[in-house]
Amino acid sequence: MTQSFQKVRALTGMKDILPDEGVRWETLEGIVREWLGSYGYRTLRAPVLEHTRLFTRGIGEVTDIVEKEMYSFTDSLNDEHLTLRPEFTAGVVRAAIEHNLLYDRPHRVYSIGPVFRHERPQRGRYRQFHQISVEALGFAGPDIDAELILMLARLWKRLGLNDIRLELNSLGQAEERQAHRAALISHLEKHVDVLDEEARRRMYTNPLRVLDTKNPAMQEMAESAPKLFDFLGAESLAHFDGVRRRLDDAGVAYRLNPRLVRGLDYYNLTVFEWVTDRLGAQGTVCGGGRYDGLIGLLGGKPAPAAGYAIGMERLLDLWEQSSPQPAKPECQVYIVHQSDEAQRLAATTAELLRDAGLCVIVHAGSSGFKSQFKRADASGAGAAVIFGDDEVKSRTASVKWLRAQQAGETAQQETVPLDRLVEVLKAKV
Repeated sequence: MTQSFQKVRALTGMKDILPDEGVRWETLEGIVREWLGSYGYRTLRAPVLEHTRLFTRGIGEVTDIVEKEMYSFTDSLNDEHLTLRPEFTAGVVRAAIEHNLLYDRPHRVYSIGPVFRHERPQRGRYRQFHQISVEALGFAGPDIDAELILMLARLWKRLGLNDIRLELNSLGQAEERQAHRAALISHLEKHVDVLDEEARRRMYTNPLRVLDTKNPAMQEMAESAPKLFDFLGAESLAHFDGVRRRLDDAGVAYRLNPRLVRGLDYYNLTVFEWVTDRLGAQGTVCGGGRYDGLIGLLGGKPAPAAGYAIGMERLLDLWEQSSPQPAKPECQVYIVHQSDEAQRLAATTAELLRDAGLCVIVHAGSSGFKSQFKRADASGAGAAVIFGDDEVKSRTASVKWLRAQQAGETAQQETVPLDRLVEVLKAKV
């Protein structure tokens, strides 16, 4: 007796994207690539798998990502410690260093694809999710920080997203953060009785992240904590003022948020988030800022850099709420046929139609006209091209218009000579 095979399901937090949904993904990706191209950004495709030390060094050993969320393992073949990328920036910077991208000029690059974090699945965030990561490598001034933000404002406008707010802060430079860190630790020590377990664990390793708490019991303590902004020197303030002036010039509204720190250790100077109330607790749609020290930290010649990441699932969710996308037809023309000779004519005709730029499905296999027409209608095609014995003999095709916009004032079905079929279909579908 054959033992039944237990059905295999997708792993928790790993989501299948089925064809109808996939069409919306491709449409959004097309808009995103066109938008990025209009600012001179070109694609950089780094591997999904990297050495673990790249992320522990680049992201920071005491961040949530490195401590709790990375998918890491030891390669049994060569005893190497490897990790599925939890974000793009470290890998992109590694590639820029390895291939000397900044040897002769700065680069604007972007990456789109999956990233992996072992966290509790929730709306808009899965264990495999997707990001648009944009990096401006080798640019030092506040103009590039502002450009990164302004280009995002253009994308939201292009997608019809109105309910997204910009929050802005500056983290200054390392020595300024060190002075603030000492004052912050002193403040936390005075309020240790209100700190939760996570905050107490971070108090000496990553105290800035304590201020990013969502714990209601810690809000008063966080609000009264020393502000990093008060520790910024003249150069850091001038850089931040330069960013703000450019945003003001463009009419982009923002809120100064002194508690905005981002979750990765590599940021300095400008940091920002675009947030919304329409996605529940996971309200950050895009986050980024400047990370001038990362290239040097990862072994390259020190160079400035800035960038951001957008969560694709969250962006798609918002876009669908704002502008529900109609289902895209599977094809423009569906060819039905009866008899072996008609099927052969259908196949050769379909290739001619595709040569002319039409999307065509030829019904596979043999079945009755009724079921073929049912499938043609379900495909969303504008026209069904019919080949039966009569059409084969007369070298014609019967064209049935399946949608009102194609039928118009003409008959719902007409006979068309084969040598005019491309012309007729191109004119209507």
